Amino acid sequence: MALSQLTIVSPTNAIQKIALSYEVFGPALGTAPVVVVNHALTGNSNVAGLNGWWTDLIGECKTINTQKFTVLAFNIPGNGYDNEPKNLVVNLKNFTTQTIARYYWTALTALEVKQVYAVIGGSLGGAIAWEMAFLEPNRIQHLIPIATNYKASDWLIGNVFIQESILNNSKQPIQDARKHAMFLYRCPAGINAKFKGDFLADKNEYKVENWLRFHGESLQNRFKLAAYKAMNHLLKTIGASKQESDLKSWAQTFTGKIQLIAVDSDLMFTEAEQNQTFQTIRSFSKSEFATIHSIHGHDAFLIEFEQITKIIKKYF
Repeated sequence: MALSQLTIVSPTNAIQKIALSYEVFGPALGTAPVVVVNHALTGNSNVAGLNGWWTDLIGECKTINTQKFTVLAFNIPGNGYDNEPKNLVVNLKNFTTQTIARYYWTALTALEVKQVYAVIGGSLGGAIAWEMAFLEPNRIQHLIPIATNYKASDWLIGNVFIQESILNNSKQPIQDARKHAMFLYRCPAGINAKFKGDFLADKNEYKVENWLRFHGESLQNRFKLAAYKAMNHLLKTIGASKQESDLKSWAQTFTGKIQLIAVDSDLMFTEAEQNQTFQTIRSFSKSEFATIHSIHGHDAFLIEFEQITKIIKKYF
């Protein structure tokens, strides 16, 4: 689909304006229920179609059927997908997931979308979905955060710190940061099953080393350093000002349904912490909890489409 842009005023700086880019799949806005799909750290607004990163879930006659729903996906400002220089994030101080959620609501209002049928996203995208729900508890019918949580854990913040150190000090920052990140996105069982200790004699390296090198070089070819720094920074801002008491208070005001989805092998947002969130809100909200069983770790939200479909199909 064509990439569109909307100029909006920054919610943190009335002088600053940003060009928020987005894509629409399916019926035109205003003609069908709207499903907002939020992308993850290195993702973008291209969620469906030939090269869409969630094309197994979104499209004609698929789980999120673009014959019935209008799918709207924004680009996080500064992710580089729109090649918009003015969106380059230099000062990260006020660049938070809550800020991004405010951008999205400002854009939705400008697009005359008063009610959103569903907000769904995995990882960072799911965290932004949480932030959107906190800001507007009466405008979302279905909140579906996958492999994420409403608040960053110390484990996640520590890994973001390591990523920052690599990005600021390495001679090949994106490549090296991505190599580290891949082991946070996966898990030991999946890595061991995938490579089985194989050694590539012609390259004089282990297959797992070759795989990490490939992912590092691939990201280097499609991502700018400033963009990676900004997206990585967002992870540690998730729910920065929120406590469990805030979550309880919010759950009593949220009028929609909540479907939490965890991955049992997730090292980035553990199943245990997501289940704790569910236990906190279940008495105050219409909420359900489901687990994806996978050896692929955090990345299961990009891989286990059959399991995700079984969980979310009842909403679509």
